[in-house]
Amino acid sequence: MKKQEKIKIGFVTPVSANSRHFAPFQALIPEHVEMELEGLNIVGETLESLRGAGQMVADKSAELAKERGWQGVIVSGAPVEVLNPGLLELLKEKIEVPVTTALDSCVHALKAFHVQKVLLLTPFVESMNVLIRDYLHAHNFKSYSPSKTFNDYKDAIVVEPGAVYDLAQNAFNNQDDVDALYFQGAVLDPLKILEKLEMDILKPIVASNPGMLWYILSLLGIQCRIPGCGQLLRQWPPIR
Repeated sequence: MKKQEKIKIGFVTPVSANSRHFAPFQALIPEHVEMELEGLNIVGETLESLRGAGQMVADKSAELAKERGWQGVIVSGAPVEVLNPGLLELLKEKIEVPVTTALDSCVHALKAFHVQKVLLLTPFVESMNVLIRDYLHAHNFKSYSPSKTFNDYKDAIVVEPGAVYDLAQNAFNNQDDVDALYFQGAVLDPLKILEKLEMDILKPIVASNPGMLWYILSLLGIQCRIPGCGQLLRQWPPIR
């Protein structure tokens, strides 16, 4: 039997590729997918430092895609997208293979579940959450997020899975008239508690890293059905 050739996907992040929150995501990657993480290390003291970086991110992503022979490209980080309107269009213009972003992927994942009202959970301050909610509104979703936020997104890196579960459960208890939960910003990592949380709240959950994996592979015509990390990867619904 002929061995299946690996699909090479590039994953470009504004932060360091060595951040600990990438490890649980890498464990999800199917054997026939080679995911190359490339950290641009362009975030300054605050995420606002990403404003105006869109052209550089697009140019560097296109350069890497060509050099590395990537067959698909993910550009992660909702902040870099909402602070640089038009980034997705710029990426599509410059990159010859399928490309997506965190917000683009997750919007398609939410649409795959036919949801309209979303509870947004992030590691970001309210001003950034407002921009993400505006993005969701522009794509015909109603979205809500907790009034209490993190003071700095890096604080979420050390939040343990049980605390992530409690944060999400409490937020849902205060806003339970939603169709789905949406974790954006992978430093607030829900992967280890995603299955339990879905079973307990009886709602689908979209998280940014699984959402990006599902969408880029779907664009490439690949269906994986990965167990243990929620309905999106387990059921692998088609793109709507």
